[in-house]
Amino acid sequence: MSLTCSIRLFVIITLSIFCISASDLAAQPKAYILVDADTGEVLAEDSADLRLHPAGLTKLITLYAAFYAVQRGEVELDDIITISSHAANEPPVELGLKAGMKIKFRYLLRAAGVQGANDAATAIAEVIAGSEKSFSSELNVLSTELGLSRSAWKNPHGLTEAGHFSTARDISVLIMKHKESFPEYFNLFGRRSADAGLRMVANSARRLLAGVRGVEAAQYGYTRAAGHNGAVYVSREGRSLVAVVFGAATTLDLIDDLNQVIELRLAAEM
Repeated sequence: MSLTCSIRLFVIITLSIFCISASDLAAQPKAYILVDADTGEVLAEDSADLRLHPAGLTKLITLYAAFYAVQRGEVELDDIITISSHAANEPPVELGLKAGMKIKFRYLLRAAGVQGANDAATAIAEVIAGSEKSFSSELNVLSTELGLSRSAWKNPHGLTEAGHFSTARDISVLIMKHKESFPEYFNLFGRRSADAGLRMVANSARRLLAGVRGVEAAQYGYTRAAGHNGAVYVSREGRSLVAVVFGAATTLDLIDDLNQVIELRLAAEM
């Protein structure tokens, strides 16, 4: 085969792969990244450093701060927490906390991590830092320490707020930091349901857990400003991978996008 023919064949193959991703992925994630969790190598990305609304993916940094506080002995899992009116009045998704209610800290972690409860996330923030504002400041310091260079946090839950943003790359790093720093708590992100004290709660990412092959952990978030965001830690072909998608049009599109980001790359390596 001549060099010219080889080049033409390469262009055709490349364009065909692009057309698959541009039609199927364009469902339409504004950003995505795929990372080899064992090596840190970025396998695929598009607009991975674009600052976007993280929505419920914010709870990944909130829970990292919470686990860190437990690790340092600043709070115990079985500490009894009194809920403030501010936390109780956060809009859904919510556990249903009421002002003055007492609940174990571990149940707040489960509600925030599994259900994605906004009231629980705010209660966690108040336990650790005294107020939501102080907690946000601590998150930004922690974010810098973790190398999340393009994230800024204004609240612990991810409801849309000016100046609150993250990136697909930063979220991928954050998931890997969870696995590395707190392996004993990592199973929280893979539970289909959990006892959150007041009641059993279903995982907000349950469709991702069911629809992405090999998934070990998943986190999901949605707001009108963000679209459907998802992050998964999966095992495929003997490898540990992290895939993050921001801005899918629907939950089903998000699942398709996550799978295709993973599968298109793995297929290209075969």
